[in-house]
Amino acid sequence: MDIGNFIFNWNFIVAFFSIILIDLVLSGDNAVVIAMAVRTLSPKQRLKGIILGAGAAIILRVILTFFAAQLLNIGLVKLFGGVLITWIAIKLFIEGAPEDKFHKTAKTLKQAIVTIMIADLTMSTDNILAVAGASKGNLFLLLFGLGLSIPFLVFTSNFLAKLMDRFPIITYIGAAILGRVAGEMIITDPYIVKLFNNPAHLTDYIIQGIFAIGVIIAGKCWLKAKSNKSKIKPVLSYENENIDPFNIKKWDII
Repeated sequence: MDIGNFIFNWNFIVAFFSIILIDLVLSGDNAVVIAMAVRTLSPKQRLKGIILGAGAAIILRVILTFFAAQLLNIGLVKLFGGVLITWIAIKLFIEGAPEDKFHKTAKTLKQAIVTIMIADLTMSTDNILAVAGASKGNLFLLLFGLGLSIPFLVFTSNFLAKLMDRFPIITYIGAAILGRVAGEMIITDPYIVKLFNNPAHLTDYIIQGIFAIGVIIAGKCWLKAKSNKSKIKPVLSYENENIDPFNIKKWDII
């Protein structure tokens, strides 16, 4: 391929800027995942987690590019992906929720990178297909578009992570966004579309809204259950106290 022949070609220029716009628009959800995944890391490890996670995710995107179109036409693939993203959204919400007093220990760098890779791989199909379509088979543009995602993701996710530190309530918004993405993936799965005979757009939006709110509700319920469990204390502890259960004087009945 002679890149010089394409540089001043109008179609090339249009495709070039289209890919930049696509990356700007479609990288937002993925940046939210990365920001929430690295938020509990130490400041020193956070940037490393973002760069390594985003880099590994882009490599997987390149590999997935050759299979994305075929995968999306297989029933239950997007449904499974949506369920996976729902779980990841709830998990990240629980770990970063401002009211969580029981899970403040930072996860490891490896855990953050794995979470980023799984979530990004599941959510990036739309980005991959959009970039592939805009590149019109031009390998240079295709790789450029996928590679351009890295700086966008690194900058945006780092900014969001810092914003979440300052305004923890943004964690709710991030979880809701991931929930909406999960709902969209599930309702647009070929099997679901066929099962419900092409549901109307209003139904799509309702499902997305339910998942957005549902992720937060599920996370809050989980946190509440964990809080209640931590308040339960055993009445008698024979390991820590020298209590004779047959000594009536030491029975705390009254």
